[in-house]
Amino acid sequence: MKFSAITTKLVMTTILCASFLGNAHAADALKMELTANQVIKNADGKTVYSPVRTAPVGTVIQYKATYTNTINKDINDLMVTLPIPINMTFTGEAQPTSAQASTDGKNYADMPLMKKVDGKMVKVPYSEYRTLRWNIKLLPAKKTAVVAINTTVDR
Repeated sequence: MKFSAITTKLVMTTILCASFLGNAHAADALKMELTANQVIKNADGKTVYSPVRTAPVGTVIQYKATYTNTINKDINDLMVTLPIPINMTFTGEAQPTSAQASTDGKNYADMPLMKKVDGKMVKVPYSEYRTLRWNIKLLPAKKTAVVAINTTVDR
């Protein structure tokens, strides 16, 4: 099965947590643009990104969210979250690397996530990761911040 970036985009743009001081509302203060790009290694071994709407199984897709502070006031402690679509698996690559991950969308921890199996602590497989979040400590007035995750099309 192929993924649909349009469907994924609608789901992903609805998930945004913003908390900051002041009486500006997130809708007035923050603009988010989401892109989906296929991650391709060219002949020189360099990574290039190509816009994509559909892709076959095994394709690596990068979701990049650009957050723009549209007001003349800094935004502090901005929490942004990107879900990993059902038909995708997180590759382990996130930018910035300070992202925290969750298997349930509620409880977050630094990566790699760990769990106890047969009395031993083991890494949680990336296929179980469902969301990533970042705490952008400061987004200055009229500036942008970018977060990104790489995923692979599963089905």
